[in-house]
Amino acid sequence: MPVLLRMLVMARGGAEIHMELLTILLGFLISAGLTALIIPRIILISYKKRLFDETGGRKVHTGAVPRLGGVAFTPSVIITVALLAGLEAAVSPGGSFAGRGDVSLALCLSAITMLYLEGVADDLVGVGYKAKFGMQILSAAIVAASGIWMNDLHGLFSLHAISPWAGYPLTVVLLVFVINAVNLIDGIDGLASGLSSLALFFLGCLFASRGDTLWAVLAFTTLGTLVPFFCYNVFGRPGGGRKIFMGDCGSQTIGLLLGLLCVRFCMTGECAPTAVATPNPLAVVFSLLMVPCLDVLRVMLGRLRRGKNPFLPDKTHIHHKFLALGMSHRTALVVILSIAAFFALLNLGLAPLLDINLVLLADIAVWTAMNIWLSRLIEARRARLEKEQALRPNEFNTK
Repeated sequence: MPVLLRMLVMARGGAEIHMELLTILLGFLISAGLTALIIPRIILISYKKRLFDETGGRKVHTGAVPRLGGVAFTPSVIITVALLAGLEAAVSPGGSFAGRGDVSLALCLSAITMLYLEGVADDLVGVGYKAKFGMQILSAAIVAASGIWMNDLHGLFSLHAISPWAGYPLTVVLLVFVINAVNLIDGIDGLASGLSSLALFFLGCLFASRGDTLWAVLAFTTLGTLVPFFCYNVFGRPGGGRKIFMGDCGSQTIGLLLGLLCVRFCMTGECAPTAVATPNPLAVVFSLLMVPCLDVLRVMLGRLRRGKNPFLPDKTHIHHKFLALGMSHRTALVVILSIAAFFALLNLGLAPLLDINLVLLADIAVWTAMNIWLSRLIEARRARLEKEQALRPNEFNTK
């Protein structure tokens, strides 16, 4: 954090920094306050209408838990951003909101709202995977059409600037992938919201260091919605009226917000003239989303290798591995968040020193080695438990 703040100080003058930090802080506090007010009402309605997440099967929770926490996210973000934009337009016309990115932001918020409505319908009555996938593609296409698209690969595979003909479809694919990666990693309490919060914090600081106040505000506003939800989700008790899940509505919209912020961060020619350059921006954003993205790739490739449908659920995600080692949910959460923070800080340090291809290759190699090691630990633990279980009847018969 001190390093990122020093980058911000180096970029612009003191008065401007104070206004930007105040706007960012207000965005975080307002969205956090709105979410903290909305979630208890959602829990109350869920109990009255018995809108609970099912137990059994792949579910690792017990007890009645509402699944509509994500209903609070998008309204809180839109209200906060609109309020800040209106206040800035009244106090300082031509500022970050009024002067830059207003059309792109409006279209992006429209896409998020569309995906939000589909997610609400899915959490309430269920939506088929074809309709869900179609809405994800449509929302991602609107984001790309807004002007937020991958126009530079920053040396990945020796490629740099790319044409819109390649950049637009690539952006849609990447956004849909991130949406589903965040959705699928939402397997234990606090994991999806915790990983997303880490990514949003780093993205917000990096946008602020570049002078992109508008997108820094969007990042910290989204972070503000996740903080109160994280407290309810992790520390609330099932059946006690204080615990809630985000549901597909929440995970999909947070995934889209993360994806579009990452794409916007990687765009060239969009920084303020005095911005502090970020080496290897593609490597940086990859490190922020590495855990959910590489996990879903590993899981799908594993299913294909075993001759199974890659889209059918199972218990092979990273959190399932840590649970299989005997860890509690809380311990598994802390370990996975620590791994994500480690990779984010490591890549921020390596980005100025190494080529992007080397950074990504090292990340993938370390991730693969870690998962192989975890699989061997799980196999050894299972063999030990089976051996102990086999010895127990013999001991009983001997006695």
